[in-house]
Amino acid sequence: MSEMIDIFEDAIEFGANYIAVKIEMDGFEMPEVIINGKENIDTKLAYYKNTYNEDLTHKYSNGIRIVNYSYGNTYDEFHHTL
Repeated sequence: MSEMIDIFEDAIEFGANYIAVKIEMDGFEMPEVIINGKENIDTKLAYYKNTYNEDLTHKYSNGIRIVNYSYGNTYDEFHHTL
């Protein structure tokens, strides 16, 4: 969690346009990537801190976990970091 918080704070500091989180869910073949605009970065971070444990597993739903996160200014940048 602390590393993810650092990434979100870096995104804010550097004025990134987007933050992305990659989530794996049991029963799904492929992970899900959630991308939010800079206007939502603070709100999404508060949500993740409230909803996920320190090891980035979901507090209320077994089998859901954050496996990666990144920020960038275009969607194309996430292909290289996620």
